[in-house]
Amino acid sequence: MGLPTPDEGVRARLAEVFRIEYARVVASVLRIVRDIDTAQEVVQEAFEQALDHWPAEGIPDRPGAWLLTTARRRALDHLRRTRRAGARVDALAHAGLGATHPAPDVSDPDEIPDDRLRLIFTCCHPALPADSRVALTLRLVGGLSTTEIARAFLVPEPTIAQRLVRAKRTIRDGGFPYEVPEEAERSARLSAVLAVLYLIFNEGYAAHSGGDLVRHDLCEEAIRLGHVLAELMPHEPEILGLLALMELQASRAAARTEVDGRLVLLEDQDRFRWDRERIARGLACLERAGPLARAGPYQVQAAIAACHAEARSWEATDWSRIVAHYRALAALTPSPVVELNLAVAIGLAHGPAAGLAALDRIVDPALRDYHLLPAARADFLRRLGRAREAAVEYRRALHLADNPREQAFLAARLAACEAGGSSPP
Repeated sequence: MGLPTPDEGVRARLAEVFRIEYARVVASVLRIVRDIDTAQEVVQEAFEQALDHWPAEGIPDRPGAWLLTTARRRALDHLRRTRRAGARVDALAHAGLGATHPAPDVSDPDEIPDDRLRLIFTCCHPALPADSRVALTLRLVGGLSTTEIARAFLVPEPTIAQRLVRAKRTIRDGGFPYEVPEEAERSARLSAVLAVLYLIFNEGYAAHSGGDLVRHDLCEEAIRLGHVLAELMPHEPEILGLLALMELQASRAAARTEVDGRLVLLEDQDRFRWDRERIARGLACLERAGPLARAGPYQVQAAIAACHAEARSWEATDWSRIVAHYRALAALTPSPVVELNLAVAIGLAHGPAAGLAALDRIVDPALRDYHLLPAARADFLRRLGRAREAAVEYRRALHLADNPREQAFLAARLAACEAGGSSPP
């Protein structure tokens, strides 16, 4: 295989910049054009312009700033062409965004988080259905594809596409303000915002697409936006709970794969590879969030993650305490995925037969195509020595899984069961 051509290198770099900078550029352009579809079109044009210029001129030292400046200028051109500029363009020009004034430092970290926060709360407007709020913000802020969002929701891809179209139309036709709401309204809209951040984090922590199990950029982006929210709303315990949860889970990211990319389960992870600084930050956030007696769902999930972080080994894990936390979580936010996790915890606290029985009581159709349900059944069957039945479940999980690393792990477990063993070599 030959070395990549310069154009291929530029395309690869631009794809990387797209993942990192897309939300930042869309948010900034949307502040000018006030229309989501137009903002996306302008940003797409800016990326196409980069593809035209960078191969010949070289990749800029600050590619994100180059894209942001280019997109903003295109946005102003769009306003002028459509004769909707008026006083807004004059004001922006006087502020330094016009062609006759120097371009601003568009990578200023004090400016960009505010733009993104405006974008998040616009997408999470209460006039939108809850599922549309989350989907739209994942698309615009998280930069996830429609396919990735559909997998996160466990729904068909056309359903997500329709939600996105309807949500953008509702925002446009309703003239929703592109701004961070006042404090009272912020509190009411916070749950949808937190759901968005956690779904972005989860897509990074267990990526559905691509060859990597973990997409660190998405994890870091979710955590970063969580810190922005915590600064804006410092007295909201659920923000701190979500931050604690993400920090504690991210602390294990490096130990989740072998050097060759193979998946390593929590049971087999080298705990010396866990990021102790992240664990300390997560535990501190959980402490700041307040007592669990009045906890919300993110605080409870963080408490579960803390049980793992504080255990010196897999065998020392307090599974009975984790079962209690999952029961509390199921009471707060009942869902099939919570029931699945509770069943797994029951099996680890009280034995694989008890876990298998708990799994068999889950009949929610939303889990029909969720690969972790047959994977959990397979694991308990394997622990019970029922290798043939376990192989059937591993085969089903392998068929449903879409991450190559998870597929490789499940294939190894399947091969071991078919060979009559209880675990892969």
